[in-house]
Amino acid sequence: MGHPQPFRIMLTMHIHPGREQEFEQTWLRIGDGVTSHPANLGQWLIRSEDEPSTYYIISDWVDEPQFREFELSPGHLEHRKILHPLRASGSMATGTVLTHLVGAAAE
Repeated sequence: MGHPQPFRIMLTMHIHPGREQEFEQTWLRIGDGVTSHPANLGQWLIRSEDEPSTYYIISDWVDEPQFREFELSPGHLEHRKILHPLRASGSMATGTVLTHLVGAAAE
């Protein structure tokens, strides 16, 4: 069953230099704390090619209210607490996916 208009979270995380591998391993180890939530559609970890200590995390949700509920949950607060010491700074942008155009290589 598809979700035509998922709510997307786009995080930018700047990791303390020298702790990139630890961050990647920790993110993978605790990722099911996000993806096991019934409203989560999946998430992606992207490392910047231009700034090796910068990561982008994309996370899709069924809708905004369920994401906001998760965002305030004890499980999410614990997830953030584990990652926080590795982070130098970060920011979050949110939005609703309006459409998706499939590229030729995906067909």
